[in-house]
Amino acid sequence: MNIVLTLRVSGQGLHDVTRDVVRAVEDTGVSDGLVTLFIQHTSASLLIQENYDESAKSDLENWFNRLVPENDGLYTHTVEGPDDMPAHIKSALTSVSVTVPLIEGRLGLGTYQGIFLWEHRHDRGERNIVVHVASDS
Repeated sequence: MNIVLTLRVSGQGLHDVTRDVVRAVEDTGVSDGLVTLFIQHTSASLLIQENYDESAKSDLENWFNRLVPENDGLYTHTVEGPDDMPAHIKSALTSVSVTVPLIEGRLGLGTYQGIFLWEHRHDRGERNIVVHVASDS
């Protein structure tokens, strides 16, 4: 079963989408199986990360911004602005999909784990995530 979540993001950074995914999965009625998420964009990514301490998010964002800076003279893909090519590189270094087990109707995430949409552009509106729920039965 596939569901497309269209999520509005306020700009660059890690956005916790766990609740949106939980609601989508609950609507399927599946209790045991596998949930695969896929983001339909080349300048954003998905990851499972700590959702307890905000400093983990900001440290990760700051580290990646230092690793892949804007306005690097090596970039030739600059038509869409100084954040575009770094966004593609960050997406390539992370992941466009994640898979989580579904156990008795609940995502099999560990303590302090959340699902994040990582927006790599400064000025974005909506992003689409395909949620595929495969049942064990």
